[in-house]
Amino acid sequence: MSKIGFIGLGIMGSPMAGHLVRAGHDVTGFDLSEDSLARLRAAAGNVAGSVAEAVGGAEIIATMLPADPQVEAVVLGENGVLDNAGPGALLIDFSSITPQTSRRVAREGAAKGLRVLDAPVSGGERGAVDAVLSIMVGGSQEDFDAAVPIFETVGKTYRLVGPAGAGQYVKAANQLVVGGTYALVAEAIVLMEAAGVNAAAGLEVLAGGLAAGRILDLKREAMLARDFQPGFRIDLHHKDMGIVLEAARGAEVAIPMGALVAQLIASARAQGHGGLDHSALLKVAENLSGRNS
Repeated sequence: MSKIGFIGLGIMGSPMAGHLVRAGHDVTGFDLSEDSLARLRAAAGNVAGSVAEAVGGAEIIATMLPADPQVEAVVLGENGVLDNAGPGALLIDFSSITPQTSRRVAREGAAKGLRVLDAPVSGGERGAVDAVLSIMVGGSQEDFDAAVPIFETVGKTYRLVGPAGAGQYVKAANQLVVGGTYALVAEAIVLMEAAGVNAAAGLEVLAGGLAAGRILDLKREAMLARDFQPGFRIDLHHKDMGIVLEAARGAEVAIPMGALVAQLIASARAQGHGGLDHSALLKVAENLSGRNS
């Protein structure tokens, strides 16, 4: 069992840290939210008053933070992870950020004697709670092997996909597919309902055919009920689509469908839906057809 410092105990990080505690690891967490710290304490984890306190003496450091600025501040900033982690510690960054920032973290971490993996996840809150996340990892094979006990505790599928930053490219591809799928399911619902079709029965049929997928399995009932309680907020998917577009530009590839999905998600945010689940793309599809729910 390992001594783990866990930074970022939000919608995803909180259940992940809880799973590590229950697996027998010695977990000390830090977050700016007192409610998040209280949840970790209730799960029998330890709470810290600062990043430095959480990281000091940790063999493994896990971060699950919203975006690049938070990762830069927590990991690279003054009195952050790199200033306080011991030589040889393994830093696993579960955040979804740009490949460039992940590469910088890996480079500066190595200069301080740390081992670093970028390990963004997919599966949303439900996947974190059920410990079935899909984890896409960038880094060395040796460091990946060392992290497997952590990955198998919080996830179901975990693969090393390349060197530092590679995990973020795969996560960008994931968000591209997820966003596009939500947009199409939303349009399918609008089409069926406008035509007077039993949309619930229609989606059930779709879920049993070639259109089947996790989004139809997990989200169709909530979408039909217009229940957009956030498992993954529009605001965060909007941030991720910015990463997708930047990654495509860096790789010099054209993603016309991705650009359209990014605009639909931006529209959802502009309409005031940023705090809703990304399945709220249904509201955008309805607005475009003048069929507000």
